[in-house]
Order: sequence, then structure tokens, then C-alpha cells
Amino acid sequence: MKEYLDKLVKKYETKDFIKDDPVLFAHKFRDKKDIETASFIAALFAFGKREAFIGKLNTLFALMENKPYDFICEFSKNSHLLDGFVYRFVKDTDLICFFNALEKLYTKDKMTLEELFFEGEKRGKMLSYVSEYFYLCQRHAPGLGFCHLFARPDKGGAMKRMNMFLRWMVRKGPVDLGLWDFIKPCELLIPLDVHVGKVSRSLGLLDRKANDFKSVLELTQKLKEFDPKDPIKYDFALFGAGVNSD
Repeated sequence: MKEYLDKLVKKYETKDFIKDDPVLFAHKFRDKKDIETASFIAALFAFGKREAFIGKLNTLFALMENKPYDFICEFSKNSHLLDGFVYRFVKDTDLICFFNALEKLYTKDKMTLEELFFEGEKRGKMLSYVSEYFYLCQRHAPGLGFCHLFARPDKGGAMKRMNMFLRWMVRKGPVDLGLWDFIKPCELLIPLDVHVGKVSRSLGLLDRKANDFKSVLELTQKLKEFDPKDPIKYDFALFGAGVNSD
């Protein structure tokens, strides 16, 4: 099994993977704050057909004039630019609320995304802490909401998009950027989606039927048997095999 999975990792963890994946937006920028901002937004929008959300993200970053960090820091002046912006069930009001929360993080709380995640890591509940931060921001915006963009591990959410964002920020390789070092690759969790879940079960790597947080923990632990230092590299193997029927 390890030989088979390692072969798929070599096949899919290449620069060719980038162009059809939301990680491409992480590679469009050079400044660290722009990379973090663009990556976080891109990861949260990564649902549905890839060509659909990539198209919407291209439109969104064009509205930002490809300066995502500056745009968010001055979002109170720019919020009207999102009027009428819709992607599936995400409405312009949802996005405005989300960007208001990011603006609060950057300007009022004077924190970066790395510092927010690091604070959660120090408390021993990184994913819950980050999600809760944005939930609390949403409470101060009556009539607006974006919480459907944020899963919660305490409610069973698989946290696929946030774990994918962390993979980009922590791992180093031809696809992932490896900008953060406060956690190690061995501490990451698998970004579990329909493709990864289906392939994992077909290979006998995952017994649990639901794509929930318990399955994330079960599958991650299984993958550590193949590479205890970097188990999430197999995300490329499982996702690529699922998408391409490999």
C-alpha cells in the first residue's frame, strides 16, 4: 500500500497540480500577508466544481486589484465593490461580513492569520479557536452571516478547507508553500472531502462511513503508518486518484 501511495504522490505532487487547484491563488503573490490572505479566502471558497469557484475567485481578486491584504485593511471603504457578488449559497452580505471580520483581525486586533492560528495552537485547540473567532465576529453583525463557510470540529465538521489551508502554509514542496513553522507537518490533519473519503474507503484506509472530524482523525492516524513525519503528503495521492479515477 505504501509503495502504491508513494507512487501516486510522485505523480500528483508536482507543479502541474497547481493550475487546476485553489492553491494557485497562493502562488500568485510574493508578499507574505498577501499570500496568507489570498490563500485563506481561496480555501474557504473551495467547494463545488473547481472551474466554477476558480472563476469566481479570479473575479474576486480582480475586484481587489490583486492586493488582497491592502483591500481587506481598507475594506470599510471598499465594501460596496462586493454588491451583487454571489457564488452558490454565498451571498454578497455573507462575504461582506467575512471580510469585515478579517479587517477587524488585521486592523483592530492587529494580528495576522499566522498569529491567530498560533494563538489557537498555544491553547491546544487551533481549529476550534480560529472558527470561534469568526463566529464571535459574526455576532456583532446582525442580519449578516457567513458561518456556513466555517465548519466546527466540535460539531463534527471535517474542517476540510481549513486543513487544506494549513497544508499550504505548513508543508514545503512543489505545491505547498511552507511559510509557517509553529507546527510541524506531522501535526497536520488530512483535508477530507468526497474524493479523498471514497478512495480511502476503497483502499481499506478508512472504516468510518461519514466524512466527519472523527474520520479525519482516523484517516490521518492511518496515513502516519506510511510516513509519520509527513502523513498529509498523501492528500495528493488520494485526491488525485479520486478525481482522475486512478
